[in-house]
Amino acid sequence: MSHSSIANRRRRMTVLRCALMLAPLAAALSACNDGNPLAASPYDAQATIAYGTSSGGKADPNKPLEITLKDDGAKITDVTATDASGRWVRGELSADGRRWHSTAPLAAGVHYTVRVSTEDSDGHPGRKVSGFDTTSVRGAGLHVTFGPKGGTYGVGQPVTATLSAPVKDPAARAAVESNLHVTSAPQAAQGSWYWVDDKTLHYRPSQYWPAHATITASSTLSGVLVKNGLYGSADKPLTVHTGDRIEAITDAGSHEMTFKDDGKVVRTMPVTTGKPGFDTRNGTKVVLEKEQFVQMRSATVGIAAGSSDSYDLPVYWAVRVTWSGEYVHAAPWSQGSQGYANVSHGCTGMSTANAEWLFEHVQPGDIVKVVNSDGPTMTPFDNGFGDWNLTWSQWKQGSALAGGGGGVTPKLPAPGSGSDSGGGQTSIGDQEQEPHLPSDPARLRPEAA
Repeated sequence: MSHSSIANRRRRMTVLRCALMLAPLAAALSACNDGNPLAASPYDAQATIAYGTSSGGKADPNKPLEITLKDDGAKITDVTATDASGRWVRGELSADGRRWHSTAPLAAGVHYTVRVSTEDSDGHPGRKVSGFDTTSVRGAGLHVTFGPKGGTYGVGQPVTATLSAPVKDPAARAAVESNLHVTSAPQAAQGSWYWVDDKTLHYRPSQYWPAHATITASSTLSGVLVKNGLYGSADKPLTVHTGDRIEAITDAGSHEMTFKDDGKVVRTMPVTTGKPGFDTRNGTKVVLEKEQFVQMRSATVGIAAGSSDSYDLPVYWAVRVTWSGEYVHAAPWSQGSQGYANVSHGCTGMSTANAEWLFEHVQPGDIVKVVNSDGPTMTPFDNGFGDWNLTWSQWKQGSALAGGGGGVTPKLPAPGSGSDSGGGQTSIGDQEQEPHLPSDPARLRPEAA
């Protein structure tokens, strides 16, 4: 017999032996599958899905969702009830595993899909899927408007949310806040909301926003019960972008501004800040807007005409940092003091050339910081964006989800400390007003030259 024939015979015998060995194993696996509850297809669970109905046959969102089993030997193993936007309904399972009920109100005007998983006394899995619609909201709902407007901003720009109706109750605030979402990409940034008042929230990260990021704010309040009779409405999301990390840091003690771009010093400029009695605020401020020309009059801040401190000046290349009128601007009349002494009425003055350069290199949201002034620290919310003057721990106390929700009185640093970790009292000219929104012309007057 040839070597080829012997080799072929040996291969046939090997295949036969393998087949004989695999046959019992296959039979065993088949038998195992026949008796394995996890390998069986789920049976149609005998579960009753009940909810309060309205006159139109839709579910009343104020009534609980309830699921009960008809099969005495079965138990509920899992329940998911979600709407089209992916919001889950919280619920509770009874001790015997035969009843589940929702523990939070349903949303109004949405479609829910309910998936119930069960297990019978023999361990066989069951499944039931059902859907229903809830009644829509009648009357005006709670709307939220995000700010600022879409565009590119500096890394210090907070995101704002303005509500169409006041929300005071802590539980209602928590319901609102848990449905307001802010994301940052490609780099994530840990952040939190702060309740400024009953209708206004600000959002900021623990540190400045990442440079060159896309920030998106959105609401899932639609149909959510906020308080008795008030449901959330659908609103437009907001997308903004950040540019370079721009920081203009003024040292009132050395009379110099240092301009940084992404951490690199680009330019230093001699400046003058507020003289005694008109000291410039310490702390971190955010560029609100730019005005190429502003007429600054001392009468608008309570300085009487004819006083040695009165003025009426045309001012160019003005960068606004408070709504009450603190600017960084060209001040050619004080150029001899710039770099040597503080002689202004609260603004930061510099040469015309430097002011024009700064004007062209900053945008709303960029950081303007003052240290080593004898003035108080800028307040967090009532005169622009002083949000960064609260420490991160203070900021988180303003979140309703953290048990706060505004009304926190932060510890203020002492004047001249150079600290930017707290709020402060505004200086002369601010005491007659409560500047907050730029839409009020009375809040846009120049403060000091």
